[in-house]
Amino acid sequence: MTIGLWAGGRFKSADVLPYIIAQVIGAIIAAAVLYFIASGKPDWLPGGFASNGYGDLSPGKYGLGACFVGEVVATFFFLFVIIGSTSKGAAVGFAGIPIGLCLTLIHLVMIPVTNTSVNPARSTGPALFAGGPYIRQLWLFWLAPIIGAAIAGLLTRWLYQDQLVTVDTVVVEEQRIG
Repeated sequence: MTIGLWAGGRFKSADVLPYIIAQVIGAIIAAAVLYFIASGKPDWLPGGFASNGYGDLSPGKYGLGACFVGEVVATFFFLFVIIGSTSKGAAVGFAGIPIGLCLTLIHLVMIPVTNTSVNPARSTGPALFAGGPYIRQLWLFWLAPIIGAAIAGLLTRWLYQDQLVTVDTVVVEEQRIG
């Protein structure tokens, strides 16, 4: 998502890496908390522990190609909706509705396929606790969302170039006001 927002002009270049690092750290901490809680149940087995996977690790046993394309497309549409619903021409105060409904639909479609990533940080935390095979497949759940988000960011930058709230627009507005 961060890469897509950057590609769409919504994120300062200097903030990208620190933000990604913070997201991954947060995801690992959240996964650790969930792991601690879940492991408190007698006879609990971590299994995939909400990790993403393809092939034998896919909930529906979908292959690499299907999972890759699914994650690229799902992330593309999610970011497309986020940027579109937060652009200057969008109804103010209602962005959460299309964003939330889009994410719900993405999960309904993608949980049986990959267990839904659309965010590399979200995938990293659980994979570290699920272990070996999930960590080995983590590359897909970084690459596919980054590609999907970057395409959406670039497309929306072109489509909404007059309506986007970009980092440059905010800086210009701040300079004009200040």
